[in-house]
Amino acid sequence: MQIECLFFGPFREDVGEKTVSRETTADTVGELLRELEAEFPALEGRLVNDDGTDLAGRTVVTKNTKNVTHLEGLETPLDEDSVIRLVPSVYGG
Repeated sequence: MQIECLFFGPFREDVGEKTVSRETTADTVGELLRELEAEFPALEGRLVNDDGTDLAGRTVVTKNTKNVTHLEGLETPLDEDSVIRLVPSVYGG
């Protein structure tokens, strides 16, 4: 299925572009994030935590504008033409 991924902040720098349209066989957001970590080594460990059970740190991932933590987390199913937004943790004062 075709998925559009939008990267923000340092993730955009790591990937080299803001938007990546990709064909994927991933069924869930978690599977897609693992694919992205494998394709873009700079993202490794920054999207999914070490044991693969949750998002890494305070990373925000949305599917069609809804935060996946308010859906089914990493088990949130993907649909054809889903738009996934990836926003890294932001710290500061």
